[in-house]
Amino acid sequence: MSSEPKLLITLENGIKRITFNRPKTRNAVDPETFELFNQAMIDAAQDESRVIILSGAGEAFCSGADLSSFNAMDVANYDVTTSLRERTNPAILAMRAMPKPIIARVHGPAAGIGCNYALACDIIVASEQAYFAELFVKIGLMPDGGGTYFFPRMVGYHKAFELMALGEVVPAADAVRLGIANKVVPFTELDATVNGMAERLAQAPSIAVANIKAGLNLALNSDLAGALEFEAVHQADCFHSADFREGVTAFLEKRKPVFTGK
Repeated sequence: MSSEPKLLITLENGIKRITFNRPKTRNAVDPETFELFNQAMIDAAQDESRVIILSGAGEAFCSGADLSSFNAMDVANYDVTTSLRERTNPAILAMRAMPKPIIARVHGPAAGIGCNYALACDIIVASEQAYFAELFVKIGLMPDGGGTYFFPRMVGYHKAFELMALGEVVPAADAVRLGIANKVVPFTELDATVNGMAERLAQAPSIAVANIKAGLNLALNSDLAGALEFEAVHQADCFHSADFREGVTAFLEKRKPVFTGK
């Protein structure tokens, strides 16, 4: 039995890195890893981090749920509804509710729940070797982990149905074209690109960034009037922040602002 932690977590200079660490299984998520990931999302929302980078060790981002321990008896008696409600869904909801940006660093396969963990992030940067796949149908399942929510909003209903019902693989270049990923870069440039984005977000006014994220989340499920009202109310949070005062002062003094998240 491996003594290696299944999730690697570091925090430095406001940047928290959460890495799936089961490379021998292409970072397939087993029950313990589901629990660890849920807790990591809860902790990240409350700690001093300002941006989160989600990645995978080895050759994959995350290849989905680990089915290797299942047998026919397990499947027949497994309460998948309870498992999804208690193990999978809380982390997805926490990622979307978190007032901090999450960057998915996808350097290889992001499949099944791994794909939907990536889709739940705010920015997706992929290497040329990466791909995204809702492969659930290949084993007789429908997507879970928010796939039926995220995919049609990114690619439209008809494309989402095609990709899910046929279990199609989406290479990185196509993922950018379809609006699934933000950027695709050579693998040798992946870390520099992700780190550069993370550093910029860590230095950004966190109250403003949090409200941008919350406003966009609301707009996905709201009408124009609701979005306008959200902006009117929450712009006050930004307007009365120390970061806004610093931003205005720095503009007038013709210097780069130093935001503190206050």
